[in-house]
Amino acid sequence: MRKFSKVEEEAEINMTPMLDIVFIMLIFFIVTASFVRESGLDVNKPPPSPDQPKNDEKNILIQIDANNRVFVNLRPVDISSVRANVERLHAENPKAVVVIQPAHDAHAEMVVRAYDQAREAGVYNVSIAESRE
Repeated sequence: MRKFSKVEEEAEINMTPMLDIVFIMLIFFIVTASFVRESGLDVNKPPPSPDQPKNDEKNILIQIDANNRVFVNLRPVDISSVRANVERLHAENPKAVVVIQPAHDAHAEMVVRAYDQAREAGVYNVSIAESRE
């Protein structure tokens, strides 16, 4: 009588086709990906210094507090009148630099609007400084 012996066969999974597909998909996604350069604002951030400059009259300071109120040289103004104030102060001192100092809780929209108003006033040296609060 014949005895049947059970031969255990190891199940093998061939990984080569799967790896080929993965590499082809990787190449496809790399080739078809569109690399877009995000546009943004060019900001001149002043270096942190422990000393306060002696001549603050050269700077035009635009402050934005946590309630999104705008102050130009410590005077409260409306955001739409920032341009006129910056034009007037820049006419008095053509070497003036605009420094925008937003509070930590200020909306980014107000900072960008103040930045745009200063640029429309003809001042291109605009810096954003960290609030001292």
